[in-house]
Amino acid sequence: MQNLNVGLIGGGFMGKAHSLAYAAMPMFFWPAPALPVRKVIAEANPELAAEAARRFGFENSTSDWRSIIDDPDIHVVDIATPNHLHAEIAIAAAEAGKHIICEKPLARTGEESKAMYDAVKDKDLVHMVAFNYRRTPAVALAKKYIEEGAIGQILNFRGTYLQDWSADPNSPLSWRFQKSIAGSGALGDIATHVIDMARYLVGEFSAVNAVLSTWIPERPLQTGGADALGNVRGGEGPRGDVDVDDEVMTMIRFANGAVGSVEATRNAHGRNNYITFEIHGTEGSIVFNYERRDELQVCFASDPADRRGFRTVYTGPSHPYGDGLWPIPALGIGYGETKIIEAYDFFKAIAEGGSVNPNFADGYQVALIDDAIVESAAKESWVDVPQITA
Repeated sequence: MQNLNVGLIGGGFMGKAHSLAYAAMPMFFWPAPALPVRKVIAEANPELAAEAARRFGFENSTSDWRSIIDDPDIHVVDIATPNHLHAEIAIAAAEAGKHIICEKPLARTGEESKAMYDAVKDKDLVHMVAFNYRRTPAVALAKKYIEEGAIGQILNFRGTYLQDWSADPNSPLSWRFQKSIAGSGALGDIATHVIDMARYLVGEFSAVNAVLSTWIPERPLQTGGADALGNVRGGEGPRGDVDVDDEVMTMIRFANGAVGSVEATRNAHGRNNYITFEIHGTEGSIVFNYERRDELQVCFASDPADRRGFRTVYTGPSHPYGDGLWPIPALGIGYGETKIIEAYDFFKAIAEGGSVNPNFADGYQVALIDDAIVESAAKESWVDVPQITA
């Protein structure tokens, strides 16, 4: 069992989630495919970096992410920074021959994502974009049912990602509200998770017809270095412009003939992390709600008429990833477990010399979908989605 040294760039919320996954993955999936070694973490200044190293269990810290790229002892570069830094770091890591895991969205635009994909596609390294929600066991179980033909030919997909953390107009101007850093708003931040699920479960998008809305045009300027999101109210001081979307709604045509829709907003009072999908096929239906993430609702048309209806399957040891998690169904998993599973699949691909999905090709394709959604909203019409070529 080999040790793989990790250099993590970014010590915020996602840095915490990734660090937890590296520590816990061998505890859940033993024997582990490889042992992640939390070697060095980079943050914006030496003080923040040293604090992050102590908090997240890294051996060393740095305020210069380039030193991680240049270190020959680092095997894995983990990018958990704001979106505008993804491309520069990933391209440098690829040129140095490092394996890379990058938080979503892959980049701010399709053009940036293409540069990242081009940097890795001809190299013998593992690259992954961290759409972790598809690794929820219930979602993987839905994929299994679909591949087995249990619901027949898919006719439609309806997905949502609804949150309320930015519904307060006095929540501060996080970088997530700034196009120069984030690229887009609810579209890139949360809708991409549902778009990834739609591609994973149904197939490629061929065209979109979208509406983008910005409900709160300015917010209080943020004070302090940490990104406060919507958990802290801003003051009465200066405000800055919001130049990204608060909400996105899009209709979808899939390449296989199915139709669908995706809706995402960060302004839905009462919704916390409401990721859902409902898929209807010729032989049945599947429903998932992440706020009840141990459950998958299924209905099969082949059931006798007096028994037909939705039943609830509670995921556990007999389902995808279940043998590495908890010993009985419905004991409960959380966000951390999806990151642990993500780390397991990533390190397994490195150890076995394979590949893993979603990778940078998937991240690039999602970015092309995002670009098409933005274009569609501007034109108020259907827009075809380009397909990447290998």
